Amino acid sequence: MRNWSAPRSRAASKTNLDTQVVIPNEAGLGQRLAARLVYVLLRVLRLTWRVRVSDPHGMMDTARDRPFILCAWHNRIIYALFATRDVIQPKTGRKVVAMVSASKDGAFAVEVLRAFGIEPVRGSTSRRGRQALLELSRQAKAGLHLAVTPDGPRGPCHEIQEGILSLGQVTGLPIVPLGCQANRKYRFKSWDRFQLPWPLTRCDLVFGNPLAVPRKVTQEQRNALKEELERRMAQINPE
Repeated sequence: MRNWSAPRSRAASKTNLDTQVVIPNEAGLGQRLAARLVYVLLRVLRLTWRVRVSDPHGMMDTARDRPFILCAWHNRIIYALFATRDVIQPKTGRKVVAMVSASKDGAFAVEVLRAFGIEPVRGSTSRRGRQALLELSRQAKAGLHLAVTPDGPRGPCHEIQEGILSLGQVTGLPIVPLGCQANRKYRFKSWDRFQLPWPLTRCDLVFGNPLAVPRKVTQEQRNALKEELERRMAQINPE
């Protein structure tokens, strides 16, 4: 399962050799201070943006009665953080839980998420995937929204992985694509060309057409659902 996290690191998570349970890396003092600084800088930057929110399918109204799974591309995490803090949580009255890598870089991302009021669950396709799926399912039953970057932390960029479909299948929650675009932005030289909106620019946030994953699906149907989710994400995330 893919996750919402910082770019990957070579550092691996610790593993309990007796139980083979992966123990996520925890942030050190330096990472916690750096994450707080990033949060403050992003908050200041946000004050300069002109943000326009579009919710044509009424998800913010529907989500007052039922949570959903937010689907955001890895290179648009910054937009998603503010969509969560400024739109989803205040309008629906529900907290958001995000999946984060169990790696050392993930430990830094955890501190940033917590600063934004988002609770992390540690795991990815390669580490703690099953454990994270179970924990996210429990959080969904408790009425919390879930957030996943289905192409992170390793890519390929803008390619949906199986994890988010499994999460939708197990929880029965709709997957809501998030569209994010800024008029002017800086693109980092990372695998996903990570985006940072420039000051004094306009940012558009769009909550797209939700996708439901049935409890029982064939592999052919899963492939079709994957292609459909990628199509819906492409519609609201222009390059």
